[in-house]
Amino acid sequence: MYTTSNIIGGQLRSATRLLDSRNPANGEVMGRFPQSDAIEVAAAVAAARNAQPAWAALDQEERRAALHRVADAIAANAEWLATLVTQEQGRPLGGVGPDQVPGSRFELWGCEAWTRATASLTLAPEVVFEDDTRRDELHRKPYGVVAAIAPWNWPLMISIWQVIPAIFAGNTVVLKPSEYTSVCGLELAKVIAGALPPGVINTVSGDGSVGALLVEDPQVNKIMFTGSGATGARIVAAAARNLTPTTMELGGNDAAIVLDDADPKAIAPGLFWGAFLNMGQTCACAKRLYVPDALHDQIVAELQAIIAATPMGDGLQPGIAMGPVQNRMQLQKVAALVDSAREEGATIVCGGRLPDGPGNFYPLTLVTDIRDGARLVDEEQFGPVLPIIRYSDLEEAIANANRLDVGLGASVWSSDSARAAQIATRLQAGTVWVNQHGMVHPMVPFGGVKRSGWGLEFGNEGLKSVTQPQVISLKK
Repeated sequence: MYTTSNIIGGQLRSATRLLDSRNPANGEVMGRFPQSDAIEVAAAVAAARNAQPAWAALDQEERRAALHRVADAIAANAEWLATLVTQEQGRPLGGVGPDQVPGSRFELWGCEAWTRATASLTLAPEVVFEDDTRRDELHRKPYGVVAAIAPWNWPLMISIWQVIPAIFAGNTVVLKPSEYTSVCGLELAKVIAGALPPGVINTVSGDGSVGALLVEDPQVNKIMFTGSGATGARIVAAAARNLTPTTMELGGNDAAIVLDDADPKAIAPGLFWGAFLNMGQTCACAKRLYVPDALHDQIVAELQAIIAATPMGDGLQPGIAMGPVQNRMQLQKVAALVDSAREEGATIVCGGRLPDGPGNFYPLTLVTDIRDGARLVDEEQFGPVLPIIRYSDLEEAIANANRLDVGLGASVWSSDSARAAQIATRLQAGTVWVNQHGMVHPMVPFGGVKRSGWGLEFGNEGLKSVTQPQVISLKK
């Protein structure tokens, strides 16, 4: 069992109270982490505030070099951190190459790659107006102290998405990992902290009450959150009291639409990973699949064949491609949605039953003979279940894809990419992929519309989101 600690102002903090973190593959305690209190939260924010002026005073090239040191440290600790992720989050170790299972090793590779990609960006002053009498420049300035609240589904990768742009822009950070994945989250933060001046990154950990203390602190200048809409609403309410700016990524219920000219065999692998990456526990997974009548049975058969060849189990064992659902609450939600679909008359093509034995395992499940309005279609399942909705009218399928109040991602699948791209413009989502799904990239802005949140991450637009504008107006 591994016991971890927070880091505040460059110093490890001993805890008066520890919480257990359990391995979702077997239910056993894999580690312990601190339950922070109000004093520690205030200390972490104060340490970040004290460190921020000197950090922001460094020029961009010095901070760029620091990010590369962070990336080097992540690479040096990648296998150890990946093992912690597998033990705590449940994702198999997998590999990093294009033919490897995208597991915990892939997540650590992504952490390094995203850090280096962010370090390649440049925030330069922009001349927004100039004539014979004046010159006006738009500069980007750091907010100050950023509170980063990370989720349990990609605990290290999403922490990197929040932390690295913030510090590159000259902010300092207080990171709160999910209470479900605090051991690996805190250890990543220590690795990052070892490559930076004290106080640039600080951590607090524990249950939701700790996050509430952090976002309510008036010394926090910006909040970044990835998680559920319900928690996001509470954070926004707290932020409003202090007028604290926020970036909110609140998940979605992504629709994937297959057009009638698609090749089922060719698109099946992309549909499979688009829906079942990380056991479906990814905000931008495909969670509703609309298929035309003529292709329905073949697509279902192709997906079922891939599922039958995909081994599930403890991710520390070799050859495992799928692990458990991360926590018991999410497992029960997934099971309840499938049971609801069954009771409503849907067909469970494969999976659909909780297996005997330890761990939070749920089989990869395909559900057909289901329509919009069913709970499994309308509620984000965030698990290894894919409802497949048959359609005969493309216009109706587009309307149904847009029907819900969320819009993080979507995708269109076709042998005619130009036709698919035209359909993509009609879908209400922050990102619409063509013949792929969920393929985020560090240089491509990413964010949701409607109740999926606001603000952008990644690339120069994401870097701007952790800065505030300042206009320098010069009289000639």
